[in-house]
Amino acid sequence: MILDVKNLSHGFGDRAIFDDVSFRLLKGEHIGLIGANGEGKSTFMNIITGKLMPDEGKVEWAKNVRVGYLDQHTVLEPGMTIESVLKTAFEYLFDMERSMNEICDKMGDASPDEMEKMLEELGTIQDVLTNNDFYMIDAKVEEIARAFGLLELGLDKDVTELSGGQRTKVLLAKLLLEKPDILLLDEPTNYLDANHIEWLKRYLNDYENAFILISHDIPFLNQVVNLIYHMENQKLDRYVGDYDKFMEVYEMKKAQLEAAYKRQQQEIGELKDFVARNKARVATRNMAMSRQKKLDKMEVIELGKEKPKPEFHFKEARATGKVVFETEDLVIGYDKALSKPINLRMERGEKIAITGTNGIGKTTFLKSVLGMIPAISGKAHLGDYLYKGYFEQEMKPSDRTCIEEIWEEFPSFSQYEVRSALAKCGLTTKHIESRVKVLSGGEQAKVRLCKLVNVETNVLLLDEPTNHLDVDAKDELKRALKEYKGAVLVVCHEPEFIDGLVDKIWNLEEYSLLSI
Repeated sequence: MILDVKNLSHGFGDRAIFDDVSFRLLKGEHIGLIGANGEGKSTFMNIITGKLMPDEGKVEWAKNVRVGYLDQHTVLEPGMTIESVLKTAFEYLFDMERSMNEICDKMGDASPDEMEKMLEELGTIQDVLTNNDFYMIDAKVEEIARAFGLLELGLDKDVTELSGGQRTKVLLAKLLLEKPDILLLDEPTNYLDANHIEWLKRYLNDYENAFILISHDIPFLNQVVNLIYHMENQKLDRYVGDYDKFMEVYEMKKAQLEAAYKRQQQEIGELKDFVARNKARVATRNMAMSRQKKLDKMEVIELGKEKPKPEFHFKEARATGKVVFETEDLVIGYDKALSKPINLRMERGEKIAITGTNGIGKTTFLKSVLGMIPAISGKAHLGDYLYKGYFEQEMKPSDRTCIEEIWEEFPSFSQYEVRSALAKCGLTTKHIESRVKVLSGGEQAKVRLCKLVNVETNVLLLDEPTNHLDVDAKDELKRALKEYKGAVLVVCHEPEFIDGLVDKIWNLEEYSLLSI
């Protein structure tokens, strides 16, 4: 047993997240932790890693287990370089080296007995350092940086200058250098491009130790996990097999429960009716009493609360001119060029996906076309009558509540209209009244989508809109975009999302100056 969680209960304010949940992790188990946005998957990870204290319950790890955690929200400070972050993987070895140096400094004043102890301790530390390849750290860092395509960025590059995908790669590389006994991965495929998702898939398939993986990427889950834990309505249920197997059993259990609920409700109705009609008559009073007893003893079947399913309907403005935009020898970049001259053209109503490896400039391209950042050279000509909607990949979560956030954008809405707009995007009353920053990544994305669907647009520029979204929300977003009459330009690394949605794919690697 690596991890044993018993009778865990936890909540925020009056919102319960877990109610008497138990969980165990055994050697070699590859677990997919799944559930809709806001069910508490990241909270669960924070509790088992000790970042959060549960309201009730016990979390017990086996002795000396080293845990590696890839968190959605790890803070990378300005001044940290790629190399310094990767080297933190060996922090415990550097600590040992420091103890070794301190022992050496004290040796001059030591008595013979102390000296013997010190030499023994030095020998032990020296063995640990040698066995853990301490003297080859630089070579190891370089090797993993090459595997993740970080070497050509320069190991001395400040991590705050990296794109979302490059940051994920740095954190993932650090985690793999730590060689932990158990991996905890919170949505690792967000921001990763297809090549590195493939690489991670192979790595996890060959991984001998246990891992817990949170993901909404179904094909990825199906290929790497052998157990599913499903989080719903404050419970955690275990299913053996991959995601498809889980869905099969889950749908069957749900259908059986609904059938049993219907039968029981009918029986309750009949019993109540009999009692009401017969309790006053002397001749039948005893029969009525015995039926009332049966009613009192009955364990009433409850159906789980249905999650609000999002409904996205993009408001449409008048049609654009024939050309939405056209680039003329556009060279993108910030301080230096990222691309060769780009000549691309998008026409009215076209739906186009932008693909390519991380850090190649997909977000930069969108922002350059929109005029949010200047081009290095060349230009993007925007067409006539454009009503643009832009979904940014990352935004700083604000201190405001969801209601304030939407009201700020749509001051003419009544409170009822604001609440109903948020509810349509799949948020419950409790979420709607919460601050945006305490919501999960998927719920925050739904708040941002709420802003987008309520503005009249005729061209949508979407930067990784599926990151953090649960399966229902992703399916609904795809349906809404297919129905949308305007033009759509979407950056996305999920082939199954863009399949059947777009008419063209622009692979920016063709224009890249980076050696890929």
